[in-house]
Amino acid sequence: MDRNITVGVVAVQGAFEEHCTALDKLGVYVREIRSPSDLLTKINGMVFPGGESTAQGKLLRESGLFDIMLQMIKDGLPVYGTCAGMVLLAKHIENDERKHFAVMDITVKRNAYGRQLGSFMTTGDFGGIGKIPMYFIRAPYISSAGKDVTILSRDENGAITAAREANMLVTSFHPEVTDDLTVHSYFLSMI
Repeated sequence: MDRNITVGVVAVQGAFEEHCTALDKLGVYVREIRSPSDLLTKINGMVFPGGESTAQGKLLRESGLFDIMLQMIKDGLPVYGTCAGMVLLAKHIENDERKHFAVMDITVKRNAYGRQLGSFMTTGDFGGIGKIPMYFIRAPYISSAGKDVTILSRDENGAITAAREANMLVTSFHPEVTDDLTVHSYFLSMI
C-alpha cells in the first residue's frame, strides 16, 4: 500500500488497537484520534471501532470531536464502522431512541445476536470477493437499508451484516480480530 495514506482510528473507547495493527500491516500510516488536535493534520480515512456506542458517542461529544467528525463525514471522508461504529453511523437504531452521527441510511438493531455469551464466529461471503472469517461480538445487524445502500454480506438468516453507502462502510462483525485483511483492504480501496 501507500504510506502517503493516513487513516485515523478513533481511540476514545473500544477495540481500536486491532484496527491500527491491521491497517499498519497494509502499509498505511495510522493515527489514533483522541482529541480535535489529532485532526489538525489531514487524514484520508477514519475508522470507528467496536466497543460501546453509547460511551463512544458521549466521549466524542465531550472531547469536542463529534461535530468536527460529522462535518468530515458529510464532506465525503471515507469512514468505516465496525459493530458500535455501525451504530454510530446509522440514521436509525431500532431498539434505542438515541442517535449519533445519523448519516448512513440504515436501521440497526443493537446487540441483535444477544449478550457477550451469544458471540460467535462463522465464515461468509463479503462483497462477492469471497469467504472471510466473521466474528460477531454482541453485534448489531442492519434490519433495513435505504435504496442507495449496497449490501455486502448477510448472515445465514438473511440479516444484513455489512453494507456500503457512498463514503461509508459498516460491518456487524469484527475483521480486526482475525488475520484476514479483506475488509480493511476494501476500505482502503474507497480512499
